[in-house]
Amino acid sequence: MKKTLSLAVLTALAPLAAAQNLNNLRIMAPAAPGGGWDQTSRAVQTVLQNESIAKPVQVFNVPGAGGTIGLAQLYNARGDANLLMTMGLVMVGAIQTNSSKVDLSRVTPIARLTGEYEVVVVPTNSPYKTMADLSAAWKANPGSVAFAGGSAGGTDHMLVGLLAKAAGVDPRRMNYVPFSGGGETLAAVLGNQVAAGVAGYGEFEAQIKAGRLRALGISAPRRQAGIPAPTFREQGLNVELANWRGIVAPPGINAEQKAALVAAMDKMHASKEWKDTLATRKWTDLYLSGSKFDVYLKVEANRTKNILRDIGLVK
Repeated sequence: MKKTLSLAVLTALAPLAAAQNLNNLRIMAPAAPGGGWDQTSRAVQTVLQNESIAKPVQVFNVPGAGGTIGLAQLYNARGDANLLMTMGLVMVGAIQTNSSKVDLSRVTPIARLTGEYEVVVVPTNSPYKTMADLSAAWKANPGSVAFAGGSAGGTDHMLVGLLAKAAGVDPRRMNYVPFSGGGETLAAVLGNQVAAGVAGYGEFEAQIKAGRLRALGISAPRRQAGIPAPTFREQGLNVELANWRGIVAPPGINAEQKAALVAAMDKMHASKEWKDTLATRKWTDLYLSGSKFDVYLKVEANRTKNILRDIGLVK
């Protein structure tokens, strides 16, 4: 006589079965090799494999349009519980500025992993010694204070928009000069082509330590160890922003499959190797998984749309 498993046993085994399907996991980096999403994807790949959480793990690149080309491909892979995509704040903004037909309400959020806070820097011989100095000049003549940063609508641009609003400057009147890479931004600041530069701290770290740049402020909730910059909040500007990165899955996977993917990220995050990776790469741990990340994504999408609307990039 055949024995049948009870419903309770089947329910208990479902996550285990889903976890077994993490074999042959694929992670999409929706950008060209070498960038932040690619680096994050390959770091996740290494730890998942070394910790035997998933084997094998393949990383592949789908560059273009701030990640929205990859996002469309993820959406079309509906129900594929062996596919993940690395993404972050840049994609949240690109969905708005590129009028993407697919937004983050169409994916399955898994976890927010890491982030980097942004700094505003000036040359050490700049007349602006504090954010108060810079803000005063900015309010007096918004167009005369130029900020250099990354692509239009990206994290750097959003930060300047938030700072403008907090300083009492109309974000639509601010003078923001977008560059395609951190090297160009750095050259513009050091060459006194602009008043200030904006980027993740890592982009400016060497020049700050060499004494060629001064960090006026950082977009963190509190001062960061090893970074010689006060927060914007402690200088009277109520601004906080992290260029965060996370992991999402396609739509249409079931609850057990999502739980298995979240559990895999939880296990990875708890590992010593992941902690060592964060320390080596100087990534800030901003881990948030499961339903908390679901809520965060909704809030962040709404906040980003409001910022870009204030700047005048979206309606």
